Amino acid sequence: MPLPVDPAPPSFWQRRVIGPIRALLLQGITPDRIAFTLAVSTACSLLPFLGFTSLLNLGVGLGLRLNQPIMQTLNQLLGPVQLVLILGYVRVGEKIWRAAPMPISVPLLVQSFRADPGAFLQRFGWTGLHAATAWALSVPPIIAGIYWPLRGVMRRFARGGTH
Repeated sequence: MPLPVDPAPPSFWQRRVIGPIRALLLQGITPDRIAFTLAVSTACSLLPFLGFTSLLNLGVGLGLRLNQPIMQTLNQLLGPVQLVLILGYVRVGEKIWRAAPMPISVPLLVQSFRADPGAFLQRFGWTGLHAATAWALSVPPIIAGIYWPLRGVMRRFARGGTH
């Protein structure tokens, strides 16, 4: 009779990602709702204004009754992606509005805002509108592009498959 083999201890990925998601599914959150929460939170977390994504996630999450811990965690994880995309949103927005390119960088934006928020708004107000326009136009494709594929993954995951 073979001896029982102890299963390998769960990996970091299993403990920190798979386990908590599976626990949410077992608490009654549907796979579709988790996929929708992740998709909406991703879009909200990419808003090209530093410091506002937590509030946007909070407001949208409360309004749509989405899982706040998932939203706020994802928001924190996407901070570096948001920084990278700010300049891209500005440039796309300038093209949409047919505006001349504003010479900017993320460090310049942060430094200018900290030095004098009023002067910052005067100098970069239109630039913010350009970035917001590009972001708003990107929201539906972001949500659809994340929700539909992730919905199937979450459904398989809920049935017990992790691959």
